Amino acid sequence: MKKQRYFLLIFLLMSLASCRVKPLAPVTDRLAKVWKANTVKEADLLVFTLGAPTNIKPGYTRFRLDLSQADKVSLIDIDGRLVTGIWTVSTDNKRLILSNLTPKPTNTGGIIEYYILAEPDGLSLELQRTAESRKTGNTIDQYALIPE
Repeated sequence: MKKQRYFLLIFLLMSLASCRVKPLAPVTDRLAKVWKANTVKEADLLVFTLGAPTNIKPGYTRFRLDLSQADKVSLIDIDGRLVTGIWTVSTDNKRLILSNLTPKPTNTGGIIEYYILAEPDGLSLELQRTAESRKTGNTIDQYALIPE
């Protein structure tokens, strides 16, 4: 009986040792797609839910964050205006940075930053603006995005 336990223990240890955990793709690879709004909160107020018939701000249906090209971003925000520039992720993978934006959104200096609220999995992306948005009445906005 002891001999069987030892063999079972050795077998289990060898099985565990041979298991390989599939690493996640780099954050930039998981972000590299076109994203649309699923839900949007301005401050703590839910103003948009995809498919809802009575959204406070239905303009978010046209929101697009295109990160599909390496380093190149295009953003269509609530107002429907297109801005383009460069996208990067901070070295700690906690912020998405849109820079060199043209035309420059008001009071941004051509830079918009978002906190990445949850580990991106390629199926959803949760962001929060790091600074207030003039377009939404100087609120800090949160976005739950899904691929287009």
